[in-house]
Amino acid sequence: MIDLRPVGHVIGLLVAVLGATMLIPMVVDAAYGNGHWPIFLQAAVMTVLGGGLTALATANSNTGRLSLQQTFLLTVAVWVALPLFGAIPFLMDPLHARPVDAFFEAMSGLTTTGSTVFSGLDRLPEGILLWRSMLQWFGGIGIIVMAMVFLPELRIGGMQIFRSEAFDTMGKILPRAAEIASQISWIYVSLTFACFLGYIALGLDNFDAVNHALTTLSTGGFSTRDASFGAFQGAPEYLASIFMILASLPFVRYIQLLAGTARPILLDVQVRGYLAVIAVTTMVLAFFQITADGRGIEESLREAVFNVTSIISGTGYASVDYQLWGAFAMVAFFFLGLVGGCAGSTCCSVKIFRYQIVLSAVAAQVRRINSPHGIFQPRFDGRPVAVDVLSSVMAFLVLFIVSLGVLSVLLGLTGLDFVTSLSGAATAIGNIGPGLGPVIGPAGFFGPLNDTAKWLLIAGMLVGRLELMAVYVLFTARFWRA
Repeated sequence: MIDLRPVGHVIGLLVAVLGATMLIPMVVDAAYGNGHWPIFLQAAVMTVLGGGLTALATANSNTGRLSLQQTFLLTVAVWVALPLFGAIPFLMDPLHARPVDAFFEAMSGLTTTGSTVFSGLDRLPEGILLWRSMLQWFGGIGIIVMAMVFLPELRIGGMQIFRSEAFDTMGKILPRAAEIASQISWIYVSLTFACFLGYIALGLDNFDAVNHALTTLSTGGFSTRDASFGAFQGAPEYLASIFMILASLPFVRYIQLLAGTARPILLDVQVRGYLAVIAVTTMVLAFFQITADGRGIEESLREAVFNVTSIISGTGYASVDYQLWGAFAMVAFFFLGLVGGCAGSTCCSVKIFRYQIVLSAVAAQVRRINSPHGIFQPRFDGRPVAVDVLSSVMAFLVLFIVSLGVLSVLLGLTGLDFVTSLSGAATAIGNIGPGLGPVIGPAGFFGPLNDTAKWLLIAGMLVGRLELMAVYVLFTARFWRA
């Protein structure tokens, strides 16, 4: 039988830390003169006690290396427990959100999905708005560490191809996983602070700048305004695009860059492929706006680069309702959301490296057909792709498509129309943020959906953020017998 005590101990500690961070929005609410600050004090006490008691009750657990089963359980349980406790402030005054809505918002935050069930954001207390942004920021750094430390070990979705790279920076082996996590954390904090200063320089007030810096670097997309980034059109869109791209690149490359070599990030096929997709799509959509709608060049380019970067990175900001650009743009944005950024970043969805591996495999197969006696092997970043990596990538893509289809059908059975069902499933599993259609599109929100649809989307966010297999494996009998 699996020993759950080590899993419970780690979760308890993380929950207690999450509870301590609730004191930050409490102080902010008090500083702004809001009478709602006691809700964060109450939530903090409940969360710290819940997490602390759990950690104390399991403190005698084995502190050695976690088994494979324990690692899978920990990976999933953390992303369930933290949203449960993170939802507590939403249940209290002034929101008094229903449990499904509170859990939806917290799950959307920590998975950096960015879908929201709340409207009237401009009138919410500052503490609530900051807490939403903080949840996304925590989820962003959490997913980076998980992608660099846990997922390669779990051999999920081809992530094992980055196992050696994650702990080898140009020949210098990092002694412990904690060291690379620490370096990534400092880089993450530094980029967030730089983004904050940039927003301040471009005219955002301190509160808006802090919140949007937190949700930009996490590629989360929560905003303090109902109009999302439409409230800050102009130069801030260019700055946000730059930092969304920086957050979408492999953070291990920044470690190598700080170590004195820029060669890895410049030659990384993921980075070059990702930037190429953004550049080409931006130019196509900008040209489409200029010729079809007669818009100005600067406006068309700015709106195209911002919204393309926002959707492909899974951030989910919207500066305009791009559905008004026509059917071509809607289809383009739907598929952009299924691309995703680079592995080892705050991004979500399929991720660019998987498409590159599949294309390499297809090219190798075509060459085999043309030259039956030749030996051709798929390659990634100049290296041969191992059979287990290729199989893992193929399995992930098939599972992603099947999950997308099943979730779309289930959402349709709840009474949602086809566009809302399909785009809702994609935005949940891809952790993108806005969907398509009049309800959940970039100008809408998820509040009007029925409760069943919301629970299905919550499950989709969790499954998508943890790369599908980490969750699905828990539902196999063999896992529990191992």
